[in-house]
Amino acid sequence: MRHVISALVINESGVLASVAGMFAARGFNIDSLVVGRTENPELSRMTIVCTADDNTIEQVRKQLAKLVPVVKVRDFKDAAYVERDLLLVKVGVGPDKRGEVIEIVSLFRGKVVDVSPDSVMVELVGTEEKLEAFIELMKPYGIEEVARTGVIAMARGHQSKDKVASAPSKKRTRSLDAPAAAALPPS
Repeated sequence: MRHVISALVINESGVLASVAGMFAARGFNIDSLVVGRTENPELSRMTIVCTADDNTIEQVRKQLAKLVPVVKVRDFKDAAYVERDLLLVKVGVGPDKRGEVIEIVSLFRGKVVDVSPDSVMVELVGTEEKLEAFIELMKPYGIEEVARTGVIAMARGHQSKDKVASAPSKKRTRSLDAPAAAALPPS
């Protein structure tokens, strides 16, 4: 089963390596891993997509929460959330077929961001399924290059934090200052 896990981590060097290492040490494949700053410059959010059964993911969640720089972990299974992935794709198409490609781009609510005599670069945002469907439609035109950001996700509205695991504060290597701690969601 596909799981989208969000981990709020202290923004310091080595965090990505320790999280990726934890997955690798247990033999889990990461389908997508995205890390980015949050509204608090001392924290980053990691969004990890992997496929595993519920028991395995529960163990992963608990192991993540035990890592020193991890502040909170959430599995979005059984939660209402929004996920997005960004795609840039260069399609090898000349002027004769360009109109067809632009029409498909429009149907997918994408944007043409670059045009050359023999190609079109498209930007598209959506779920993994939407991006995969678009890529399949572009294959007959000749895909030259693809770049994707990976999945990012957020819970909708104000949901209960029942599937959230928090790392014990005593394990942190450094304390967060008062404004940073105030920005953390309640436990």
